[in-house]
Amino acid sequence: MVGLAFVGSPMPKVKFEKISPADFFYRNRDIAGFSNPSRSLYMSIREMVENSLDAAEIGKIPPSIIVELREIERVKGDVCIYRLKVEDNGIGVSAEHIPKAFATVFYGSKYGYKQYRGTFGLGGTMAFLYGQITTNKPATVISSTGGDKVHKFVLMIDIMKNEPRIFEHKVLKNENGWKGTSIEFYLEGDYTNSKAKIIDYFKHTAIANPHASIMFIDPRGRLYYYPRATKKVPEPPVESLPHPVGVDVETMSRLLATSKERTMLSFMVNSFQRVGEKSAKEVLKLAGIPGNKNPKKLKHDEVTALVNAIKKYGKFRAPDPSSISPIGEDLLEVGIRNMLNPEFLHVVQRPPSSYSGFPFMVEVGLAYGGDIPPSETIKLYRFANKIPLLYDERADVVWKVVNERIDWSTYKVPRTAPLAIITHICSPKIPYKTVGKEAVADRPEIERELLAAIREAARALKLYLSKIEKRTMAVKRLNVYARYLPLIAKFAANLADRKKPPKIDKLLEPLGIDKDLVEKARKEMLKELEIE
Repeated sequence: MVGLAFVGSPMPKVKFEKISPADFFYRNRDIAGFSNPSRSLYMSIREMVENSLDAAEIGKIPPSIIVELREIERVKGDVCIYRLKVEDNGIGVSAEHIPKAFATVFYGSKYGYKQYRGTFGLGGTMAFLYGQITTNKPATVISSTGGDKVHKFVLMIDIMKNEPRIFEHKVLKNENGWKGTSIEFYLEGDYTNSKAKIIDYFKHTAIANPHASIMFIDPRGRLYYYPRATKKVPEPPVESLPHPVGVDVETMSRLLATSKERTMLSFMVNSFQRVGEKSAKEVLKLAGIPGNKNPKKLKHDEVTALVNAIKKYGKFRAPDPSSISPIGEDLLEVGIRNMLNPEFLHVVQRPPSSYSGFPFMVEVGLAYGGDIPPSETIKLYRFANKIPLLYDERADVVWKVVNERIDWSTYKVPRTAPLAIITHICSPKIPYKTVGKEAVADRPEIERELLAAIREAARALKLYLSKIEKRTMAVKRLNVYARYLPLIAKFAANLADRKKPPKIDKLLEPLGIDKDLVEKARKEMLKELEIE
């Protein structure tokens, strides 16, 4: 009876529409980290610097990056319109790719199977999009790959179509043989409240990239310069085939559709890394697929069966680590010593491991003393693919391992200690928790490797602190012996009718006390007791 009341009621109208990726991020820029003027300014600088570092690393060039931020107009309170300019000496971008690379969301060179600082092909374009949304001004991109021409583009993003709008394209003569990219655009930001994070970003970047020279000129004209500490450049990652364990049904369908192989056996061997003919035959047999079948003729059920067979197989070799580029123990040590100047430093590089078919490597540096201020909380420097992670620290797997999985008292670390831990995770696919790329998810494999690396470094710190403790105890013993032995020596000399007391050095040296300390204490006590 209740249902009769709705007879004849008009159907509600539902509007369906399709929006472009640029339009989606225009409406939802918060999820990419552009949530407010303060963080948006930080994110824009970060994304541009990371693109510059990648552009230099690919060409094995020691990066030289100049970042200039200039205030143009005050909007309200601390919020201003700024002009951001970033120039690098990387490999440059060819003219045909410049418009789309900088003014099309999800268009870029970072979708291959190897490690990049950027992950989504979104960062630089998102910074441009944010600048366009807040100022409605075009961006200027000048780039050269080192030939006789320099290309200059003035462009904006067509948000509805997700394509570039080119206002100007000039071809200039490259008289000095310059190679690199210069980017300039306007954006709304709050430097007053983001200054600390921006400066921290540059400091942290210098730790993970000691081969880079970075110069930052802030809106007040102050210069922050981080010179390169070494000319040694890390080996760039190598493009690799996907590992079968990391492939899902959709990816498998795409690989099958684009494959030029004529049989499933050759498809398995040539489309994936670390798959030999024997493994391929065993997987195909497990999936019930003939080895001579044409890959393009596989049905949906067979594709699903193949992916399930790969997951069940369990005999594949570990992924190829050539697609990752760690900082390296030597460079990480140089970077840490250059920025923190610690009294003690131990660097650990774990062997390559894998999660869900993706290779990864963990590097850890544990620094104590020096320029590190004592604190009740351990100072964390987190890096992923050489990117400093400054936000969402408590959501990161590193914070969990350091603060929840390790009892630092067992390593003789005092409650208030000048201790810093530097962690670096590198992989073709970092499991970030958000598009903003500020916190790494606690995958069991990554957590296990971090725990092993930090514990190894902590054991080395324990030995160092034990030596300090022994040295402190030795000094205390010296003070006791140095205070009483001269008196005993004096009284013994008086009883024996000797003018000079016997030397006490040989009594103190077997205790393991430094000779210089012995001599110093002896002289001080003899002077105090007026013994010549």
